[in-house]
Amino acid sequence: MFTKVLVAEDYEIANQGIIKVLNEHIGIPCIEESKYCDDAYLKFRKAFNDQNTFQLLITDLSFREDHNIQTITSGEALIKNVRSIQTDIKVIVYSQEDRPDKINMLFEKLNINGYVCKGQHAIRELIECVQGVYEGKTVHPPELTNNPEASMMIQLDELDMILLEELSQGATKKEIRVKLKDLQISPNGESYIDKRVSKLFDDFKARNTPHLIAIVKDLGLL
Repeated sequence: MFTKVLVAEDYEIANQGIIKVLNEHIGIPCIEESKYCDDAYLKFRKAFNDQNTFQLLITDLSFREDHNIQTITSGEALIKNVRSIQTDIKVIVYSQEDRPDKINMLFEKLNINGYVCKGQHAIRELIECVQGVYEGKTVHPPELTNNPEASMMIQLDELDMILLEELSQGATKKEIRVKLKDLQISPNGESYIDKRVSKLFDDFKARNTPHLIAIVKDLGLL
C-alpha cells in the first residue's frame, strides 16, 4: 500500500475526513495536508528534492479565494505542475464535480488515476479508489461507469485541441492554416478546417465560436 500521501483540500472538515480514512481504514502511515495549492506544491517539491517523494496526490478541483495570493489556484493546475516534475506520481481527484463530461475530460486530458465524488458514499468509494489505484487500476466513479452515455463522451485529438486553442485566441482560418502548416499537420486547407470546426460546434452543441470556447473552458479543456 502507499506509504506517503499528499492531500490538497481547502475545507478542514473534508481534509481531516480524508486523513482519517487513509490512516485508520487503509493504514497509510505518512499523510501531509495542505489547504492551498501553492503550499501543497511546496511540500511536494521539498519531498522530491529530498528524494523522499510522495506516491499519491489526492486533490480537490476548486479552492476558495482569500487574502492569501496564490500562484496555483486550482487542482487541475496543481496536477499539471506536480506531474511535470514527477511523472509517475498517482493522482486521485476528490471533488463535488459530478458532471460526466467534466470527469471524463480529467481522465483524458490530465491522465488522472482515479476520481471520487464527494457525497453519501464518498468514504467507501475513496477507500476502493485508493486500493484500486495502488493495484495499478484506473478507477472511474459511478457517475461514469453507471452512465449509459459515458461511452459516447466527446473524444478530442491533437488537431481538435490546436483548433480550440487557436479559436480561443481569435485566430482566423488563414492563420490557423499557417499554424497547421508550420506544425506539418495535413490536411490543412481552409475547407478542412471549416469541417473540423463545424464538427466541434455539433459535438459541443455550440451556437457560435464564443459559445464553443466558453463551453470548452467550463469543461477545463483550455
